[in-house]
Amino acid sequence: MRAMILAAGLGTRLRPLTDHRPKALVEVAGRTLLEITLTRLRTFGISDVIINVHYFADMTLEYLQKNVTSSAPLI
Repeated sequence: MRAMILAAGLGTRLRPLTDHRPKALVEVAGRTLLEITLTRLRTFGISDVIINVHYFADMTLEYLQKNVTSSAPLI
């Protein structure tokens, strides 16, 4: 099964938390919103995920490169 995460927004309602990072990388209880979302998708059997990025896209891509491996496609 596949899913798409819409993570391209500016996160204006979360300012000042999103002044220097995308909303997807804001932490709640020590985990990013992206990690929480990917973990929940995995529990529902989602095996392929596409993430739509725009605002601070480079930070999101760097985070994914550091935290997602080919053997474990989701965090």
